Amino acid sequence: MPLGALVRLPLALARAALATLRGRLGALCWSLSPLFLPLSLPGWKRVSAPSPAAPESCRQEWDEPSPTPTSVNYHFTRQCNYKCGFCFHTAKTSFVLPLEEAKRGLEMLKEAGMEKINFSGGEPFLQDRGEFVGQLVKFCKQDLKLPSVSIVSNGSLIRERWFKKYGEYLDILAISCDSFDENVNILIGRGQGKKNHVENLHKLRQWCREYAVAFKINSVINRFNVEEDMNEQIKALNPVRWKVFQCLLIEGENTGEDALREAEKFVISDEDFEQFLDRHKDVSCLVPESNQKMRDSYLILDEYMRFLNCRNGRKEPSKSILDVGVEAAIKFSGFDENMFLKRGGKYVWSKADMKLDW
Repeated sequence: MPLGALVRLPLALARAALATLRGRLGALCWSLSPLFLPLSLPGWKRVSAPSPAAPESCRQEWDEPSPTPTSVNYHFTRQCNYKCGFCFHTAKTSFVLPLEEAKRGLEMLKEAGMEKINFSGGEPFLQDRGEFVGQLVKFCKQDLKLPSVSIVSNGSLIRERWFKKYGEYLDILAISCDSFDENVNILIGRGQGKKNHVENLHKLRQWCREYAVAFKINSVINRFNVEEDMNEQIKALNPVRWKVFQCLLIEGENTGEDALREAEKFVISDEDFEQFLDRHKDVSCLVPESNQKMRDSYLILDEYMRFLNCRNGRKEPSKSILDVGVEAAIKFSGFDENMFLKRGGKYVWSKADMKLDW
């Protein structure tokens, strides 16, 4: 190792240790806040409790115990190479946390009770050609020893060499596929030149078998695919889970004046969604999620590691967990822990516990 690197190594380790200590002390200071102690730390921003004039619902939420971040969805990038018309986490920024800061936040979440982390976007494989998400996956499985590490991707940028390097650390790879008709995928926005989204899906399925990664499919049911019969294709691919979402409108993301998408033309009724589910009721891996189940039952972290509260139909961010700690930030997440459990949010999610025919 070069002399310069040897000199810098102790300093880097000291900075990492100090960053972790600051996060832990921040959480401790917050836990003492009811005592009104004047505690603060450099770089730690204090969040004030709701005033007596605040709405009763807001004050009640503040007084309730913080939920446990058992399963967290970390959207570390908003950038994507697809342009899905209904996307509800759009490219409003290009910011991505430095790798070590992201790791610090993930360690804080583990200490707060996180068991499962899901990396999403945007498209997670855009950043450093998949190296960024690969390093995070490895860190969460090898260092934090999380029971479950997963990724949601459109699959277009994943190469076999990524599986060779990081596949052993990944429990579940979820690929977004809304239709098995390539023309419909293009209408939706899942088109990329001459590449065929469905053909790529089958290639990724095979790699998941070869490298022992559980394979999952996510589909958003919308006006363009609601009449489609996907029974044969899903059964042939045999994913561990087929997560079926109802197209959802989020103010400021895919609807409204400051939105980057206009998703109104994709919206379907609850009745339409139920009819699609009924048509696929014999698919054993089907996991349906209506808008009602979905809105408040996910813990979503944005690119700044802020929890996003979707209760009012738009994404309202908390302070970053890196600034105020997990317990303080999660109070503003709008997370409904009971709905999370009711919709089956906790399941057999470690590949070590799955009985799979890879």
